Amino acid sequence: MSEVSADHDHGRNGGDAARANGGDPARHRNGAEPTAAAPTMEAPRDLPIGGQAVLEGVMMRGVSTWAVAVRKPLPEQLEGGELDPTEGAKGEIEIFTEPFESSIKRHRVLRLPIVRGVVALFESMKIGFRALGISANAQLADDEQGEAQEIGGATWAGTIVFALLFAVGLFFLLPAGLTNIFKDDIPNSFVFLVIEKLVRITIFLAYIWLISRMRDLQRVFEYHGAEHKTISCEEAGLPLTPENAQRFSRLHPRCGTSFLLIVMIVAIFVFAPLGKLDWQWLFISRVVGIPLVAGIAFEVIKLFGRNRTKTWARALMWPGLQLQRLTTREPDLSQLAVAIAALSAVLEREDPGEATDDDKVGMEVVA
Repeated sequence: MSEVSADHDHGRNGGDAARANGGDPARHRNGAEPTAAAPTMEAPRDLPIGGQAVLEGVMMRGVSTWAVAVRKPLPEQLEGGELDPTEGAKGEIEIFTEPFESSIKRHRVLRLPIVRGVVALFESMKIGFRALGISANAQLADDEQGEAQEIGGATWAGTIVFALLFAVGLFFLLPAGLTNIFKDDIPNSFVFLVIEKLVRITIFLAYIWLISRMRDLQRVFEYHGAEHKTISCEEAGLPLTPENAQRFSRLHPRCGTSFLLIVMIVAIFVFAPLGKLDWQWLFISRVVGIPLVAGIAFEVIKLFGRNRTKTWARALMWPGLQLQRLTTREPDLSQLAVAIAALSAVLEREDPGEATDDDKVGMEVVA
């Protein structure tokens, strides 16, 4: 892993892009022309770029590289022992970069529809948890000897296991269990399924609404918006500057929030043939069926992303985009600078516009 500490120059990327194209500031590295200014611009195309908001930072990934940019807190901000999550770090930007090669590229069988989605999501989760760990460690004060502190491996592993079990229990087992309590009063398997899915979607929406109200997460949601805006700016072909990125919508068709909503809907059709089951088989089926549901949802949101300008796709994407209004907030220019630093670290090592179809497999969803 490489590590670079620097105050990010807001205008550097735009200048680099202009020089890369023969000194023409009106043309971006990928040849696209800048478009007219607008308060909520939308990118017209997809690039194999994904990302994730982390604590005081953003993770960005391409087809062969992923990077995390985190703004460090100033020493005086840590005098109380930890950073106030509502204040935000005000120090320099720290960048961590690592190469990445998806197993999908190495094994042809993993490129099959649905299978590729399961593998891609597992790989995204693995990178995402590592990025969260890096960002969490970056917010810790140095110890008495001036050495950087880190969260213990066992502590972090326990946190990840708890998060996964909590998600499975809340969104899959709890709805099935609540519905199963009234199984004898439900006339048939179709009604049972409809009730279970309505309970699941209700729990999901309530959970999203509740976390969107948490003050401690507001800055994470702002970085989530910065991630989306920065990716859209690159997809539109504009030089990567905070001012350019700010012009784009904070909503993105490949967002993980939209993906989770599609998972809830796809589950209706996947579990429909099973009908009413005894509680033990009901729970087993919901857990075992998660990879299938996720794989199908991957293909659906991939299709939406590739057809984002078409009327039918925009209509079907609309609910997920509206849900992102709860999980994103408008970022400021300093937060956009962090997102740009992360994406720039990826772009220094690869050009998404030159990615082959094989390179793009597994990169179509999370943004």
